[in-house]
Amino acid sequence: MAEDFKVEEHRPDESGSKFYVIVLTVFATIGGLLFGYDTGIISGSMLLIRDDFQLSEIWQSAIVSSTIGAAAVFALIAGVLVDKIGRKKVIMLASFVFTVGAIVMAISPVDKKEILLVGRLIVGAGIGFASMSVPVYVAEAAPSHIRGSLVTVNQLFITVGILLSSIIAGAFSTDKENGWRYMLGIAGVPSVIQFFGFFFLPESPRWLVGRGKVEEARKALQKIRKLDNVDVELSEIEKSVEETREENKYNMFQCFVLMLKTQPVRRALVLGCLLQFFQQLCGINTVIYYSGSILRVSGFPSSLAIWLSCIPFSVNFLCTFIGIYAVEKAGRRVLTLLSFVGIIIALIVLGAGFQLSEKNSPPVSLYLDNSSSCHYKYDSCNGCIKDENCGFCWEDGKEDSTGWCLHVYKDHPERYAVPEVNTTHYNETLCNKTNYDTERYDWANDFCPTDYSWMAVLGLALFVIAFAPGLGPNPWTINSEIYPLWARGTGTSLATCVNWIGNLIVSFTFLILLKNITTYGTFYLFCGISFLGMVILFFILPETKNKTLEEVEELFMSKEYKEKRDREHKEKYAVDNNGYTAENSKM
Repeated sequence: MAEDFKVEEHRPDESGSKFYVIVLTVFATIGGLLFGYDTGIISGSMLLIRDDFQLSEIWQSAIVSSTIGAAAVFALIAGVLVDKIGRKKVIMLASFVFTVGAIVMAISPVDKKEILLVGRLIVGAGIGFASMSVPVYVAEAAPSHIRGSLVTVNQLFITVGILLSSIIAGAFSTDKENGWRYMLGIAGVPSVIQFFGFFFLPESPRWLVGRGKVEEARKALQKIRKLDNVDVELSEIEKSVEETREENKYNMFQCFVLMLKTQPVRRALVLGCLLQFFQQLCGINTVIYYSGSILRVSGFPSSLAIWLSCIPFSVNFLCTFIGIYAVEKAGRRVLTLLSFVGIIIALIVLGAGFQLSEKNSPPVSLYLDNSSSCHYKYDSCNGCIKDENCGFCWEDGKEDSTGWCLHVYKDHPERYAVPEVNTTHYNETLCNKTNYDTERYDWANDFCPTDYSWMAVLGLALFVIAFAPGLGPNPWTINSEIYPLWARGTGTSLATCVNWIGNLIVSFTFLILLKNITTYGTFYLFCGISFLGMVILFFILPETKNKTLEEVEELFMSKEYKEKRDREHKEKYAVDNNGYTAENSKM
């Protein structure tokens, strides 16, 4: 231990290297920005894509969730590639693949939704490559004294990308024909910048040492640190690589079996996977992927719903800074449990808002001089808009929102009112193609006018206020702390896989749940799952703040396991009274 302190004392001053490594981090974390942008842009663009491509609920879910599924698969592939070909090359591959996907999405013909789906899959591959390679590259290139801060920049850039996507979606929302093409295609610009920028950045010194390229690693370190003498840090990297080789003598399956057999590691794995599972099953990605649709259903027109998406995205961005500050002050456990409390309150507000809107749905009661099946089939707006053949028309400015339930022109993106084929008498002035959205009339075929729209905005804002500082970053932070070195890679990979699976489940089933158990029922379901998660984690989540990795490992040990370990240590100490070496102290 004394040697470690001595080495730290003689470490060269690295303060002069901060500028270069910050530039390196910014270029690398463009990958996080792309991930955030794509995650957020689908929320705004889907309102236009849905009408242009005439997508069913299944196809809408597939367009959104296909990217997540591809990202999950290619994140695993990236885990192999970063060791085989290097971190830098995988990041460049990610930016190239993402650019191709953005181009494919932007040029997709509206009568070929399969091409749009392929573009989403390609983008997902790029996201998968970046999600695995960027944090590793930054962590290995950054100096130890600012490593934690620089690694969190990736999470910050994700929130920047989400916020940027909502602004761009709002800017192009009035272009009904090509707005979504610009929204999706613009994502290729930062990925091109990242691709060419990485030609001038070095490979990870740690990866180079691991491949036996020590002199190249020395040059890379000198370039990153802007120092000639990097011998101390290079020797530490060489030592670390050797230790890692010794610890990683098991393949992933062998390591997983050993984790299950080792009591404290098994408990840590269960906790890590549950954290990632409940992070997704609380419904966060319904807020990100479908915030525009949620606001649309709550009573806002498409153009306004897209702009209002900026509110939760802005709050998400700002509250991320709270999490970065508070995680070392309040602690992981307190922040996570308080985050659950806030999320539950937000989901109750969302559910109650939609329930009140449905219970107070405007009636269909105004006279209509025709035999429209829509008008005589339903007695309220809520029933009217749930029929894909019908829409609700009302006079703007009326204190009560009573109106007409009219047949819609299904083949037109705006789905305005049009007479049925067998109708002989029809009031042609009601919400037709010339006045469906004017000062006199308002028209809706997928939402109802309501006085409770503000509750949707409030609920979404409360949700991200609660999520961003706690349940957002903490599952990742805690998973990086709770596994011993030999199980860290496998444990983190398994927990990440659970996160992607949860993400896929929520994003694919959300629209289906809305249709089958109502909007408010869906949010009450997420509320129940969040409450279950809070109760479970209240009993099994320890506080890991200010604890060494060895102390964290002891938190998961049962009394019997700890007694057994202590006995084995005493037996070894009796043989070697000089203490434990790295070799004979392993369990």
